Amino acid sequence: MADEKCLREIVAGISSGLAFLDAGGLILCHNPAFAKLQPQGLPVKGLALVDLVHPESRADLAGLIAATQRGEVDNGRIELRCGTPEDGYHWYRFALNASAVSSPATVLVTTFDIHSRKIQVDDLILRENRWRDALVNSGTGVWDQNYATGVMYYSDTWKAIRGLAPDEKSADGFESWLLLLHPEDRDFVVEAIQRQNSGDPNYAMFQYRERHKDGHWVWIECRGAAVEWDRDGKPTRVIGTDTDITQRKAAEEMLAQLSRRLELALSISDIGVFEADLETDMVDWDDRLLEMFCMEGTPNLKPGQIWESLLHPEDAATALACVADHLDGENEFRNDYRVVLGNGKVRHIESRNKAFRDANGKRRLVGANWDVTGDVILRRELERAKTLAEARNRELEMAKARIEHNALHDYLTGLPNRRYLDEVLDARAEECRRSGSTMVIFHIDLDRFKQINDTLGHRAGDTMLQHAANVLKSNLRSQDFVARIGGDEFVLLTDMGGTQRKLASLADRIIKELCKPVLYDGHTIRFGASIGIASDGGAELNAKQLLLNADIALYRAKNLGRNRHEFFSRDLQNQIIHNKRLADEILYALEQDQFVPFYQPQFCARTLDVTGVETLVRWLHPEKGILTPDKFLSVAEDLDVVSMIDALVLEKAHAHHQLWMAKKLPVPKISVNVSARRLNDPALTKKLRGMKIKPGTVSFELLESIFLDTCDTGVVQNLARLRKLGIDIEIDDFGTGHASIVSLLRISPTTLKIDRELIKLIPTSAEQRKMVGSIIEIGRSLNIKVVAEGVETRDHVRILSELGCDILQGWALARPMAFEAIEPFLISEAWRADEHPVHEMLGKIRRAGKG
Repeated sequence: MADEKCLREIVAGISSGLAFLDAGGLILCHNPAFAKLQPQGLPVKGLALVDLVHPESRADLAGLIAATQRGEVDNGRIELRCGTPEDGYHWYRFALNASAVSSPATVLVTTFDIHSRKIQVDDLILRENRWRDALVNSGTGVWDQNYATGVMYYSDTWKAIRGLAPDEKSADGFESWLLLLHPEDRDFVVEAIQRQNSGDPNYAMFQYRERHKDGHWVWIECRGAAVEWDRDGKPTRVIGTDTDITQRKAAEEMLAQLSRRLELALSISDIGVFEADLETDMVDWDDRLLEMFCMEGTPNLKPGQIWESLLHPEDAATALACVADHLDGENEFRNDYRVVLGNGKVRHIESRNKAFRDANGKRRLVGANWDVTGDVILRRELERAKTLAEARNRELEMAKARIEHNALHDYLTGLPNRRYLDEVLDARAEECRRSGSTMVIFHIDLDRFKQINDTLGHRAGDTMLQHAANVLKSNLRSQDFVARIGGDEFVLLTDMGGTQRKLASLADRIIKELCKPVLYDGHTIRFGASIGIASDGGAELNAKQLLLNADIALYRAKNLGRNRHEFFSRDLQNQIIHNKRLADEILYALEQDQFVPFYQPQFCARTLDVTGVETLVRWLHPEKGILTPDKFLSVAEDLDVVSMIDALVLEKAHAHHQLWMAKKLPVPKISVNVSARRLNDPALTKKLRGMKIKPGTVSFELLESIFLDTCDTGVVQNLARLRKLGIDIEIDDFGTGHASIVSLLRISPTTLKIDRELIKLIPTSAEQRKMVGSIIEIGRSLNIKVVAEGVETRDHVRILSELGCDILQGWALARPMAFEAIEPFLISEAWRADEHPVHEMLGKIRRAGKG
């Protein structure tokens, strides 16, 4: 019992709080120090420990208690606030341990009062932030040169003093930096640095000139000191600050000039002294005073009378009255006046005077006179210079305002520029995060603007940009913000509430206004706009990401036909991410040579002889297997690599065809697809000539959509060169409604391929059969062979043969296959086998023809 009592007294006297928790986290027992966690001395026994801490931290404490009870945490520690909003909160550190003297679920809690330390740490952080902010705002640049580690740090302000951007590198090495110093300062700076590093207090601060990035000299005041040394006492780290004192130096020079003037004026301003006996009216002047009044050498001189006669008429009454007013007193007084000398010159005199009684009780007056004519003239010049300086300062302020405005605004439209937009984005995002409001971004891109520049010139384009800016400003509220961020792109920021319908209405109104025709120099100009819209708000708002989202939505709007708006969505973002990943894979596939040709044989509709093969590109994807063009072609077009893929496939197909010819396999020719961009390549003919293609063995398949009636002249010229090389021209997917008979006559293809969509329904549609028959007749009349693709059934073969089609291609005869499968297929002649359904159908057609 004595030991237990002693133990209780010891525990009660411990300054740290001690308590035991049961399995449910309730307080079983505690010492007096632990009871301080509960304000106003209320009991804590039986309470849950988590109820004593700040509500925001209860979940963390509960998790730590549970982990300690499970034995997952040994000596767990956490810093929490205890108390109430009314009584205030107090900081404690909690240490939790599984009790070794009771059941495993019991937890020993120890609390330590850390409130004072916490307040001190917060105060130190606040002070550090204050000094850091003060240093940045003072315009002082910080440098830190660690010779031991080789790390040289220069703050953004240090770089700005020298005209460098924050991410721009400073001079490379000490010798390179010395070349930037003024030639008169280099030797001094080298010595000053050595003395500063050695701790010489006379060199703790020194000044020198350094060349600014723009070319002018900047005066810099350098303060620094070594803070770390090696064992030999050699400095290994020096820290300091640089201050731009160029303006101060200029001011000092101006003051020095003024000081030199004043010193010169004082050196020539001799003082003349006089003393007068007021009872006898006798006055004594010294030689300098006589010289001042041009009286030296004058006999029988009575200075008192002469002085009054020399006073300037405008100053005489005032000067005499000043003297008379002070004769009865004994206070010092000042008297300023002008005198007119015998030579007619006017001088300004300043006098200091005092009346007094001498030892004999006589009233006397003593004074000192300065010829301040030079000072007066100098003062007038200074006043004039001050007035001029003030006027120049006003001009500089106005110029500064103009420069700042120009730096933040687009010179053409007067709208804020990208830099201004970034500042406003950050400010409004912060406001939205604080208030919980929503930010909406419209990313606007003018449609067909490039054509205006190309056809009517840049002046017309500039006028349209100004017109677009006016349209945008006229459709916005005063609190909205619109900026031109470059080219024909604009960004609108708004906090307009409401549904997407309201935002869509604003976007449609802007597009409608921008689509209206504009008269310029006798021309009616029309253009439109595509708009991407993104909105977000709350504490997690990221303005830069929101701008990117609007750009993604704009990209979607332009791809869907322009002159429209699109809202950003997660599905859209996922599609963009998918396309980006696919684009990267396509570029990698080009590097790894993963695009290969597959071949689908083509057959004579009358004899079923192989007339050639169509070359089809396939992507041997390492993970997804063989991919057809519909899985990657649109992204490849965006990457502008379709012509590269076409070129690779052509080279491989040509090499394969030469192998087939060497083995005398029945593959008379190969046809390959070619993109419009590759067809416009001026070097195409030269590249093909280098392949030494045998005439009549290669045919280029061109989409019908390439050959509109407005077909480019360059394309037609390239086609003519292809024919000279012996390369045939085929029109693919004919019948989709793009090309006219005139286009066919102009291009003169050797073959037309009827689009599979037209072939598909001929077994069930008489109208489709009639249309296909007409196309075949057109081809026959123009001496153009006709290929039917999409031949998938017996009925297709029969009907097309009856209609007089020349060549058949489709799964009913052969599927696309890899190079390795072509030779076995041709040798087996599986399509001629008796059991092949097409063979049976062809026999019926032949018998019907003989009958």
